[in-house]
Amino acid sequence: MKEITVKELKKKLDANEDVQLIDVREDFEYQVSNLGGKHIPLGSLPTKIEELSGLKEKEIIMICRSGARSANATYFLTQNGFTNVANLSGGMMAWADEIDPELPVA
Repeated sequence: MKEITVKELKKKLDANEDVQLIDVREDFEYQVSNLGGKHIPLGSLPTKIEELSGLKEKEIIMICRSGARSANATYFLTQNGFTNVANLSGGMMAWADEIDPELPVA
């Protein structure tokens, strides 16, 4: 499974690279803080897969709190034909630790 560090993601975002962020945390977690992109809780991902079909060729970064749920989501998408999917290593906790210490994480 492909992974990306928070520093690598920050560089991509700063360079306005065309990446699709998908946050798989629960609603309450997403409301506390997020990096933008689509919000699809992990449990809803199987029912939302058709909505994502237009993104199969795009670079997709999966996000959660610590990197575990997003790893499951990354695996699920790759098993369903998505070829350019990466898991954000360490998730939002790593983002808060390394990029934005002011960011609250639920």
